[in-house]
Amino acid sequence: MSIAEQEQLKKEYYNEAIRYMDNAKETLKKASKEDNYYNDEKYVKTACGLAYNGVLKALDGYLQLKDVPKPRGRKSIEYYQSNVIKYDKKLNTELKNAYDILHLSGYYDGVTNVTVITEGFKIAGDIIKRIEPK
Repeated sequence: MSIAEQEQLKKEYYNEAIRYMDNAKETLKKASKEDNYYNDEKYVKTACGLAYNGVLKALDGYLQLKDVPKPRGRKSIEYYQSNVIKYDKKLNTELKNAYDILHLSGYYDGVTNVTVITEGFKIAGDIIKRIEPK
């Protein structure tokens, strides 16, 4: 793959991941805050799901740039972790934290603590920045 093709691929995946994050941030605003908690769990769950999907979009682009073959069927967290760790241990740690905070705690468990959710969004942003085109 040429450098121009790599940059185009990065741009496509980056833009899509950013679109997910922008939607997640807009959705999270609807949850409103009181003290250190969001008031509406439904919006927090939706926002966390969107942010986590933004992370997965970025990782799809990252792995495609590394020529990692796509699995048949649905990709699992194990697919992402087992492939990301081959190239970048820090990114794998960030992925684990994004998964734990955004997917498990935020999306499934409905955690509404502002500090926790903010950290999850920060980690998602850090992961997405890794494929930012030049």
